[in-house]
Amino acid sequence: MARRLPSQPPVLPGFTNVHVLGSGGFADVFLYEQNMPRRQVAVKVMLSEMVNDQVRQMFQAEANLMAQLSAHPSILTVYQASVSADGRPYLVMELCSSALSERYRRERVPVPEVLRIAVKIGSAIETAHRAGVLHRDIKPSNILLTAYGHPVLSDFGIASTLSESQTVESVGMSIPWSAPEVLMDETPGSIESEVWSFAATVYSLLAGRSPFEVPGDSNKSADLISRINRAKVQPIGRSDVPPSLERILQKAMSRRPDQRPASVIELVRELQAVETELGVPQTPIEVAMDDWALATVSDLEDRTRIRGAGGAVSPRPGRRRRRSASSYSGVGTILKQSAGVGAGSSSTVPRQSRGMQALAWSLVAAAVLVIALGATATIVLIRANSGDIPKVTDITARSTSSSVEFSWDDPGIKSSDSYQITTSDGRSSIQRTASYVVDASKGQQVCITVTVNRDGKIGPPSTEKCVDFGQ
Repeated sequence: MARRLPSQPPVLPGFTNVHVLGSGGFADVFLYEQNMPRRQVAVKVMLSEMVNDQVRQMFQAEANLMAQLSAHPSILTVYQASVSADGRPYLVMELCSSALSERYRRERVPVPEVLRIAVKIGSAIETAHRAGVLHRDIKPSNILLTAYGHPVLSDFGIASTLSESQTVESVGMSIPWSAPEVLMDETPGSIESEVWSFAATVYSLLAGRSPFEVPGDSNKSADLISRINRAKVQPIGRSDVPPSLERILQKAMSRRPDQRPASVIELVRELQAVETELGVPQTPIEVAMDDWALATVSDLEDRTRIRGAGGAVSPRPGRRRRRSASSYSGVGTILKQSAGVGAGSSSTVPRQSRGMQALAWSLVAAAVLVIALGATATIVLIRANSGDIPKVTDITARSTSSSVEFSWDDPGIKSSDSYQITTSDGRSSIQRTASYVVDASKGQQVCITVTVNRDGKIGPPSTEKCVDFGQ
């Protein structure tokens, strides 16, 4: 099949085209020079034949998500997103190298290096999952390298969103790294399927080929799909790969999703354990924790904590405690000192000192009032913001011979929103359709909760819907 010629690079204000970098099924990538600040950038331009109103909306939503996620050190940085004068959406991105996707096919990448890349990319995927975003196209060619050799994950959700309406053959390059349930149209994507794709990518970097690619045999799409569905992973074939690493990757590529690690972060921690086994330093996990905001407040608390005579800050307690009345003793001490009242002072205080004391306590009262008003305003703002995200109600359920199909009415979601479904056994799935199927056996109780995810923020959860299957 002949490769198509790249499209004409658009005229972009403030940018000068240099040359084409590559072509894909949905877009071309060009090297541009940005005029101010002067730097070279990669510009991904969507093909004109792919563009319609729906695609523009989806492109904008995904560009916004990618821009938010690109603050992560292992996610490709997006500088700008817009639409060119000829109507083609484009992304201005950090210029990175695709050398890794060529190198792993050509030479053996050392195991410690693969583990380092895997932990960093896994951290990026986990961060996206915590923001309610699925990548849906995890594969070696979507791991790029910055100018400093740092791996970053690219194409976050854009090509995969567009490919949802395409046939499997049209996105054949992703088949080797797609989970069996995705290829069998059992799900458009889930955290479990991303675990599979991530493990398949790590396997590929070690083996120099995709997990179900047989050297010297037919590796057409139909052959790969058949082997993936059987889920018999071949040995990597390297003596320097520990058996523990092989077992970890084989488990993560199990045919049944419930037999895989429940999250990418679980798999990443297992890869860190292999680093320890090999005697190399563990690569740090780079994930924004759920209590990040609380940790930030705590840091501010350290900066404002009252210091003693020696200037030392009292050590932070091991766990967060409810503040008692004695916690404010330092404030009282300062107020007493400012009013001329010490530990051994007389109860008779000069009139000027009493005036200073009254003034000090007046300031405290005013400060408390301001804090209380500020807290009230914050609560109102939080409630107002969370109220903007719709809530799913009236979930219905219909049982078949082997499963339960849950469905619900659209509560008024936007084109960029998604549903996050959590089942009673702790499994989670992210999707856009207003229905969800759970396999069940007789006598089993199946429960789900549905929330709406908007720009990485989770709305109020639905009432849990439960079904006693077979009764």
